[in-house]
Amino acid sequence: MAQAAGVCRLVWNLALEQRRDHWRRYQARTGNNLNHTTQCRELTLLRAEFDFIRAVHVTPQQRALKALDEAFRRAWAGLGGYPQPKRKGLNEAFSHHGREIAVEKINARWGRVRIPKIGWVRFRRSRDIEGSLREATFSLTPLGWQVSFGCLLEGERPDPGGAVGIDRGVAVALMLSDGTSYAVPESLAAVERKVASAQRVVSRRKRGSNRRRKAIQRVARLRAKQARIRKHWAHRATTEIASRYGTVIVERLRTKDMTKRARLAGVAQKRGLNRAILNVGWHQIETMLAYKAARLVKVNPAYSSQTCASCGTVDRRSRESQAVFACVACGHRDNADRNAAVVILNRGNTPGVEVAGCGADEARTVQVAKSLGNPTPSGGGRC
Repeated sequence: MAQAAGVCRLVWNLALEQRRDHWRRYQARTGNNLNHTTQCRELTLLRAEFDFIRAVHVTPQQRALKALDEAFRRAWAGLGGYPQPKRKGLNEAFSHHGREIAVEKINARWGRVRIPKIGWVRFRRSRDIEGSLREATFSLTPLGWQVSFGCLLEGERPDPGGAVGIDRGVAVALMLSDGTSYAVPESLAAVERKVASAQRVVSRRKRGSNRRRKAIQRVARLRAKQARIRKHWAHRATTEIASRYGTVIVERLRTKDMTKRARLAGVAQKRGLNRAILNVGWHQIETMLAYKAARLVKVNPAYSSQTCASCGTVDRRSRESQAVFACVACGHRDNADRNAAVVILNRGNTPGVEVAGCGADEARTVQVAKSLGNPTPSGGGRC
């Protein structure tokens, strides 16, 4: 399996170098453009010349060329960055078509999969395979090799109807507008303590020694375990939300920008906030909801924590504490996170109005939504 992943990495890097540096020479010599079709012909010649490339099944290599072609298409369309070479030890993976593999159930906990030119390999069955099998991807993680099966399910995705707003936070990971809250598993904090201890061990090891290499591998295994716990929790939470509501409304947050390193003051405090945001996995949750929910709506996040869900008044004084919201205009009191979730729901369900935040030095216009039945404040909504 490591050999198969290594050959796919080699094919990717050779094809990338060819398309990046030698496309003019290739076009002048052959009269053809470099694309997925022509590079598959080049791959046939390469396999005929080198035995170690021919020893690996051709499908993963062709799929690597297809992935490279798609990466170039996304780059030219402005949807992604320019393709980069793959490094050994990072993203070691290969994939097969579903028709080329066979999967059998051994017992309630174990199964086995037959990989072309490799044979039968046992794997831990985390769930049953549903629908028709279309592809299987084998990837190497610090915890070992793992396999994921891509299946096609017949029928349309059910729409349970209704709408819900979700406020993503740190103290409370997910707060729904109906009052339901989701907290990250406590096991994440336990693993984080083990990671801190393992990192201190790494700092005491001599650079370049085998003991330091083993200590680094232990940290990587713990980090991979954290990611697996977080992903499992996110899948369970998002699946439950999508099964209860057809429309899910979230804030349009740029997690990458929000977790940038502080430049001058407050570096330690900002580092702690960044770690807490990444520990919840805001972007991962949003990505899962995008394909699980019938509809995902993103709204402007400005002043959502300072807006009253009852009257629409925007005032930073209404946020008494991290957990309590008390409107200074109408006296509405609620949990601060639930109030923000209701505001997000209203922004996704009703037309927006232009209002200005109270107490600001100068009027800053933000998009907020009124609760149904409440009149628009006069004077452009200024408090």
